[in-house]
Amino acid sequence: MIFRREKAAARQRPSHHALELSHVTYRFGDRGTGRPDVIVALTDGQTPGPATRPGCRTVVGLFPRPSSWTSVNTSSTARYATCLTARKASRKRWSPPCDGDDRNGPVIETYAGDTIPVFFLSDSTGISAETMGNALLLHFPDHRFERTVIPFITTPDDAREVVRRIDATMDRGMTPLVFVTAALDDVRHELQRTRAPVIDFFDMHMQQVESILGTRGARTPARLHGVGDVKRYNARMQAVEYAIEHDDGQSVRTLDKADVILVAPSRCGKTPTTMYLALQHGLRVANYPLVDEDLVSTDLPRPILHLQDRCFGIITTAARLCAVRTERRPDSTYASLRQCAYELKRAEELYRTHDLPVIDSSAKSVEEMSTLILQVLARRAHRHDSGARP
Repeated sequence: MIFRREKAAARQRPSHHALELSHVTYRFGDRGTGRPDVIVALTDGQTPGPATRPGCRTVVGLFPRPSSWTSVNTSSTARYATCLTARKASRKRWSPPCDGDDRNGPVIETYAGDTIPVFFLSDSTGISAETMGNALLLHFPDHRFERTVIPFITTPDDAREVVRRIDATMDRGMTPLVFVTAALDDVRHELQRTRAPVIDFFDMHMQQVESILGTRGARTPARLHGVGDVKRYNARMQAVEYAIEHDDGQSVRTLDKADVILVAPSRCGKTPTTMYLALQHGLRVANYPLVDEDLVSTDLPRPILHLQDRCFGIITTAARLCAVRTERRPDSTYASLRQCAYELKRAEELYRTHDLPVIDSSAKSVEEMSTLILQVLARRAHRHDSGARP
């Protein structure tokens, strides 16, 4: 995947001029449309916004105007704005800043009348709060949610600022859901002062675990998504480097060191699964694309012929593969339904010939595909251990 930032700027002219939001475009490979996904503007709130609403999602971050621009320190508000505005998952609606607005909230937010504000709060990355909270929200498909993640709430002052922001949402007549995974006691206690209902994942489970183990936990942030176990963390980073080197058959060097080799025609979901297994589980994963010359026979390609026991085949539907390839190369033979059906049929014959485990990516997430692969590896390890016993 190629990531290229084409142009990004948010320039503030002197205070008597309007804030100018310039064009922002992010492209992945050749699929950029020229239309920005989001415009981010940071302002002191004393500059009028543009007269018309921009043509895409826009987030405005507020920060106090310091007395001297030469001695600016990054405040918690600025940190929140940086974290929040970078997330494409939060669907903020345009609300331009007003002259003389002295509010200290990191982001101006408005919500549609039929949406429910949701806050994920953490003294670390917020990944756990977001993951567990979303696991519950998925069971309410008829509701619309506006999600906001606020990570790195590390001091009581930070927490009080967040509480003011959440309570301001309450004052606008909306009751948000607040999911918290803060390990720091003083931060968590301050967050619980909000008038909004709080679902505290950490406190509700930590006390029970401490009771069972008969000891108090460390209660420090960044245990799960921080560096933590340095040896395990380094192994994960090495696995990521290995995955990058061996992505899409770019290198056959040290293929024998792979824990898993994913085999499939182009655009079946090899690379996302490879990266997920490497980053989340520290597995060394290579992926090998099946091209036309590989599909002439049912033999495994020469570079992976002796590594059959590590290979997993991936399939999808011809219609799905056609749609994905069309986004990349429209109106091409490569993307045609006929070509996609041919490649998938030949790939399945190859998988059957070599009795490879096969995963259908057409209706499975990367997480689900990775879990199936881990289950196969666990069963193999169990059989190996059982066979090794006298």
